[in-house]
Amino acid sequence: MALPKLLVTRSYEVMSGAVVFTGTRVPVQTLLDYLEEGDTLDHFLEGFPTVSREHAVAVLELDGDRI
Repeated sequence: MALPKLLVTRSYEVMSGAVVFTGTRVPVQTLLDYLEEGDTLDHFLEGFPTVSREHAVAVLELDGDRI
């Protein structure tokens, strides 16, 4: 599956304005929280099947100031 042109989006109509993976309602912060707690990317992806591995990795590769 091709990645969306914009990897993340923010709209006050979706998750109260949290930055989410484009095309989902999954906040990027949720992924960061998982990783901070020592969980694996695989564990995150199991819980959020609407986010592809490719999409998650691409977001993690973004400069932190852009998220």
